[in-house]
Amino acid sequence: MIVVTGATGNVGRPLTQALTAAGEQVTAVSRHAAALPDGVRHVMADLAEPAGLTPALDGAKALFLLLSGDLHAPGARPADIIGLAKDSGVRRIVLLSSQGVATRPVGPSRVAMRALEDALRVSGLDWAVLRPGGFASNALAWAESVRTQGEVAAPFGDVGVPVVDPADIAEVAAACLLDARHTGGVYELTGPEVITPRQQAEAIAAALGSPVRFHELTRDEAKAAMTQFVPAELADDTLDIISAPNPAELRISPDVERVLGRAPRPFNGWVARHIAAFR
Repeated sequence: MIVVTGATGNVGRPLTQALTAAGEQVTAVSRHAAALPDGVRHVMADLAEPAGLTPALDGAKALFLLLSGDLHAPGARPADIIGLAKDSGVRRIVLLSSQGVATRPVGPSRVAMRALEDALRVSGLDWAVLRPGGFASNALAWAESVRTQGEVAAPFGDVGVPVVDPADIAEVAAACLLDARHTGGVYELTGPEVITPRQQAEAIAAALGSPVRFHELTRDEAKAAMTQFVPAELADDTLDIISAPNPAELRISPDVERVLGRAPRPFNGWVARHIAAFR
């Protein structure tokens, strides 16, 4: 049995599908009820209260650990999940961390994630750490405005980073959960190319076959929109990166290809698979 937290999200859903296709028994953990592939066991739990995970971990050999933003808040104790998993008999944890742990190590959220990585390293469990950069699926934040107004609104329109397809993250996670050769691996996950928000809007327009305007937001406007969904600190972290990525954040990592034996998927491939969201 493999437990997948965040199982209904952009990474957890394709990971659950990949593990099921590989013949694994999967327990999907989410906060709310959700439609899942046939045969997948579902447990509703909130990771902010680790004890609620106990039923999900019963009989599990491995855990994919994805933390939501509120688990970086003051007073949160995500390392307790590692201890609970170990006590429940889990032998392997794959942690979804962040590229910023390495590229911008100063800052409360990144310090907290580094501490969680360190706790995993000394846990006595088999482990792997995934450090993705920006997600291609962040473009879904534009879906409603594209559908209703034919517009993408974003800050820093001509500053790009190599955004990664969540399906690639999921496939790397599956490999790390299933193959002991990845034990102790720390993988930086990016897409194959640097792409700007304006270019992303152009890719969406090309897939739709209709024009999409680009409207450049100020930093303050972007932060106001982001803090409806994530803590202000995480919004600032993200805006710092996308406004002025450093050389490490512009680097195209070889790790997706190293693990999967193929190049990472480009942004326009992600758009093609999700174009219904923008119609």
